[in-house]
Order: sequence, then C-alpha cells, then structure tokens
Amino acid sequence: MTLPSARSRSRRTGRAAAVAALAVGGLLATTAGTTAAAPAPVRATTAATAAAAPDIPLANVKAHLSQLSSIAAANGGNRAHGRPGYKASIDYVKAKLDAAGYTTSLKTFTASGATGYNLIADWPGGDANKVLMAGAHLDSVTSGAGINDNGSGSAAVLEAALAVSRAQLKPDKHLRFGWWGAEELGLLGSKAYVNSLPATERAKFAGYLNFDMIGSPNPGYFVYDDDPAIEKTFKDYYAGLGVPTEIETEGDGRSDHAPFKSVGIPVGGLFSGADYRKTAAQAQKWGGTSGQAFDRCYHSSCDSLTNINDTALDRNSDAVAYALWTLSAGGTTPPPTGTDYESTTAVAIPDAGAAVTSPITVSGRTGNAPAALKVAVNIKHTWRGDVVVDLLAPDGTAYRLKNSSSNDSADDVVETYTVNASSEPANGSWKLRVQDVAAQDTGTLNSWKLTF
Repeated sequence: MTLPSARSRSRRTGRAAAVAALAVGGLLATTAGTTAAAPAPVRATTAATAAAAPDIPLANVKAHLSQLSSIAAANGGNRAHGRPGYKASIDYVKAKLDAAGYTTSLKTFTASGATGYNLIADWPGGDANKVLMAGAHLDSVTSGAGINDNGSGSAAVLEAALAVSRAQLKPDKHLRFGWWGAEELGLLGSKAYVNSLPATERAKFAGYLNFDMIGSPNPGYFVYDDDPAIEKTFKDYYAGLGVPTEIETEGDGRSDHAPFKSVGIPVGGLFSGADYRKTAAQAQKWGGTSGQAFDRCYHSSCDSLTNINDTALDRNSDAVAYALWTLSAGGTTPPPTGTDYESTTAVAIPDAGAAVTSPITVSGRTGNAPAALKVAVNIKHTWRGDVVVDLLAPDGTAYRLKNSSSNDSADDVVETYTVNASSEPANGSWKLRVQDVAAQDTGTLNSWKLTF
C-alpha cells in the first residue's frame, strides 16, 4: 500500500478525547452497504452458488509467500519496482498461471527511469462484455521483502486463480486477474493499465476486486464500502463466519482500486490494516493488541514471513474465492422491496455542536416495524469521523447506526443500515439524530429514508 496523503494521515489536537466520549453506547446496527449507485454493478447471487466456492488451502498461499521471500533474499532483500526482485516475482506468478491454462500478458510502462510490469491473466470463457477482475500489487518497498504488503494479497489472488483452474470453473462473467507494478510509487502500474483501456473496454467491467495487505499480524477485518453489491458479498461471507467487519477507511485512495473507481468501474476489496493503531473496541471484537498498529512492520525490513497472521490470511483468502465464485455467476438477487418513507429536507449539522434531528412520519401500517428495517442516510460532511448517527423510534428508543472515530478520515456518510426494530410499533414519528462531536468540519444531512 502506498504512503497516505497528508489529509488522510493528519491528527487533530483534542479530537481523540471528544471522539472516545461518544464512541460507545447505543444499540449497534449492521451496515448493509452504501446507497451510491455505480455503473453496471455486479450483483450478489444465491447462497447455493456462493456455497460452491472452494476452501483456499492456507498452506498453498503460504508456499507462495515463501517463494516471494526467497526471491527477495536472492535479489538484495526486496521486490521493488525497477529491481531484479520484482521481475523475478512477476516471472514466478506468470509461470504458475501459464501452467494452469491462463492466457497471460505482460504490460510494460516506465516509471522513475525503469521499466515496470503489470501481469494480466485471463481465464477462458465467460461473457467478454462482463469482466470481473481481481488484483493485487506485487511490488514491495525497497526496505524489505514486503510479505504482508503486499505478498499477502498477491499470493491469495494467485491461489484463487489456481483454484479456478483446478475447478475448471465456467463462470458466466469473464474472469481476469492482475498483479500491479510500482504501486508503492503512487499506484503507477494500475494507473497505466486503466489509462491504456479504451472507453469501450472500461464499459465491459462488471467490477474490480482489490486485495492489499490481508494478513496483518494484529489484524482487523475491513471491507471497502465502494460498490454496494461487492461490499455485501464480502460482508455476507464474514457474517457466515460470525466475524464482524468494519468499513475500510485507512486505505481510501491509497491502493490499486482507485484508478478503476476514478473511471466509473465498480470496486470493492478487503484489508487487514497497516500503521493505524487498533482500538480497545476493535481488540475486544477481533482479538489482538489494542494500542498497537495493525502491522508494526508496515514498509519496514521486518515485513517478512513472520509478519503474517495465519487466521486473517486464511479467512481473507477464502473470501477472495467466495467473491469470485459468487460475483462471476449470472444469477442475481432481486433488489430489496418494500415501502419507502423519505425526508429530503436538508438539515445543517453544527460544527462540534448540539445534535440535530430530522423526522419522518409513518402511518397506515399494521403491527410492528420489521426485523430488517432499512435506514438509508445521505450526509455531506468534510470529516465523517466526527459524525454520530442514531435512529430514534417513535417512543424515543435510540438505535446507534454510526459511532465517531478519530481514524475515520473519509468524507460524507452515504450508507444503508439494517436495524432490528421488530419491538417498535411501525406507525409514528421516526427521527434521524446526527451530531458532530469535534471541531473544524461542517456538514449537512441531505436526506434519509426508511424502507419497511
């Protein structure tokens, strides 16, 4: 993963205390995905289709990591762009794919005076007008072998591709895989690839899945919140394991999904954390050590074979296969149906001020609200980490939708949450309550909607 921008890594004096004071309490709801539309999004398929996804052997993934480690050791200790270790890494992956029946090609570009390489592998068959692609950057920084960053993602994508070959999968969509060069210099390989695609080729993409750092030694389980259907696919996988997830914010714009997203291709992916520190709440939820970075060896010489959490790598590798099998199938799940109640009255959110509310009146229904009440929220804000959001039932019961977080540095809150409101009468005045809990940023509640 590339180094963060100045904005995404900034810290604000006094913010942590204000955030911590409101980071707990309320009844947590399960995030169901964002509401932002994307061109030609992929759609999640039936559970029966998803169940066909294979278990990815952890030993196989780790064998690839061992090979990448040996390649680095034989080539000056790294696999960086322009160095012999990177080209040797590309050659290793390409040989595996060629033997498995893929059509592979090396795409070259120039960066920092050196030739860079992207490896593209196509699995035969599938609708060429509906391309589902999975990718990971294969380069390391110059200071080390880059086994978690990003041997982990590269090895998992490689083994998932080999699993496609072993199964002789016949997907409805066309499957493509990519390993990117010069990511650590600013996503240069993936940018070169996307920029090389004519508009007619870009329009054929059903989605791009990115895997950058998925074996962090003090791991979190983070899911990109870009395309709603892709996000839901990964969340469904983890829900099946009983593992809670969080929305990925540390790597926003810092990995190879960004060039795809910038041209309108639906994107999604997984991440286990870099140099942000695990909170006490996250340690309670996932295990590990609070107050310590998710990856203490991020961009360091100690990012070696010992810098991997096997459980996280195993789960995330299986999730890669789950997403590929699920999203490459042709069947679709129909969109949720129900009656919508919406408020489009904009409400200003004062900076570090009192909470504001927006009401929606529900009438004419019988019985209680559903166990899967959908709450779609559209908040414009310059620092979403300041924002706390609650749904208030007609009797005043509060359902916490979003906590504040000093690490949540993205803009806006455009989400759909699911609330078990089955104990609440459906009719009455429901309210969305929003509060900005720290200074320096402004926002507006543009709209929100209940779907019964």
